[in-house]
Amino acid sequence: MGRTRILQNKAYLYVTEFFAGMSVMAVELGASRLLAPYFSSSQIVWTIIIGTIMIAMALGNIYGGRAADKNPNPDRLYQRMLVAAVWIAMIPVVGKYIILGISALLIFSVNSNFLIWAAFAACMVIFVFPLFLLGTVTPCLVKYTVDSLEDNGKTVGMLNASNTIGSILGTFLPTFVTIPAVGTSVTFLIFAGILLLLSVIYFLNAKVFGRGMLAGICLYLACCLLGRSASFAFWETGLTYEGESVYNYLQVKETDRSVILSTNVLFGVQSILKKDNSLTGMYYDYALAAPFMAGVYEKDAMDVLVLGMGTGTFASQCMRYFPNVKAEGVEIDEKITALARDYFALAPDVAVADYDGRAYLQASDHKYDVIMVDAYQDITIPFQMSSVEFFTLVKNHLKRDGVMVVNMNMRGTKEGNINQYLADTISHVFDKVYTIDVPGSTNRELFASASPDTIIEVMQDNLALTPDAALFDLVSEVAQGLVPYQPGCYVMTDDRAPVELLGMQVIDELIREEAAYYRRIYEKEGIQGLLKRL
Repeated sequence: MGRTRILQNKAYLYVTEFFAGMSVMAVELGASRLLAPYFSSSQIVWTIIIGTIMIAMALGNIYGGRAADKNPNPDRLYQRMLVAAVWIAMIPVVGKYIILGISALLIFSVNSNFLIWAAFAACMVIFVFPLFLLGTVTPCLVKYTVDSLEDNGKTVGMLNASNTIGSILGTFLPTFVTIPAVGTSVTFLIFAGILLLLSVIYFLNAKVFGRGMLAGICLYLACCLLGRSASFAFWETGLTYEGESVYNYLQVKETDRSVILSTNVLFGVQSILKKDNSLTGMYYDYALAAPFMAGVYEKDAMDVLVLGMGTGTFASQCMRYFPNVKAEGVEIDEKITALARDYFALAPDVAVADYDGRAYLQASDHKYDVIMVDAYQDITIPFQMSSVEFFTLVKNHLKRDGVMVVNMNMRGTKEGNINQYLADTISHVFDKVYTIDVPGSTNRELFASASPDTIIEVMQDNLALTPDAALFDLVSEVAQGLVPYQPGCYVMTDDRAPVELLGMQVIDELIREEAAYYRRIYEKEGIQGLLKRL
């Protein structure tokens, strides 16, 4: 009787369609945040997520339609939704372990495109099954709601509208509400709970009390207890801060000597603070040659802009070593700026705009002596900040003797690698371009100027005026290592800037080199030897 009442009313079926559509989109967005700390949130990873989910939904549509024709019993649909709810609730509990397990297996068996294959395999294992089950919802509800050919268009239209409206809310709520407020793990639990509640209400109304429903509720509650941790780097202890923003996974580590910000779990340093105010030993130090090239000791005041401010390592160094410098930054992630104030001693008078770097330049007419470009989206460069059009915009915001310094954090070895593309693109805009590799890292610094003066001579003249011995030695090393760049034909434009593919190629090289080391250990010493080294 209860089952018949729900089918006759149809309102509950529209509600089911609404929340099913919402949950699909929420899981898709949650998938991007679950994978991002390990594989990045680049266009390539998004393509894998969307493609995998579309495969799951298509298969679910086919199966759901056939199942509804064969046995038009709504009990089966709500049973599938119950299973999907429990599976989604388990993702915060086991998803991170599955990702690392798959990565560990593939790193010994895949010789190229490791990140692509690992991200695809993780998506297939974690997300295909529950989304396949949710894909059965629409064809089944069509079967239950269409009474006659006279109103089937109206009924199907209402179902699709319910699904679409739910999908719209499922797109906005995780991004702007649940993930920033409570994190990715709890977001999965919230939408799994909605699906579970829909199933439980149906079965209670239909007066069907089964052990399956009770087991599903118990498993969901267990996942709520075990899966609320926001930790992605679950093997690490003593992190100063771990959390999420709209844009990034964020991790702050603290040692006796430094404080470090990272935006992914496995590798990378985005910003660093040396507690003794010494040089960092990283690319930020090499970038300090830029103020010398712009004649820092010859000017009463120098304006420095950092695009991709992070926690302000470069800006703070400039202000520490050069009292006449006024530094400001652009950082799209306002939570990183908050961390900069809380943990990285970023001075209160350093202005930081929570904005996209290119959009900021388009809205400003101010000119600078030095502009540092250090903007990264996870492990790739934003395409809109890698083109001829962008670097032309930077050039237009430099003073007559201004200097641009670009951090290129992936030093590829193959012909046509991402650094060649960037350097060739910049050479298409600037007359003078110099590069230098940063020892002990994959970073390469690029200095560019349109000044008629020789920036090397200006740098050497100003270097003689610095009172700091450590800075003198460092910049002298940079001066000796600078190489004039000979441009090639690899130019990126707004229309064509394949930075994700180029970045993945370099990362693939780095992973292959590291994997070769561990493969040799495994071949000689087996799993025990490998575990000892890890």
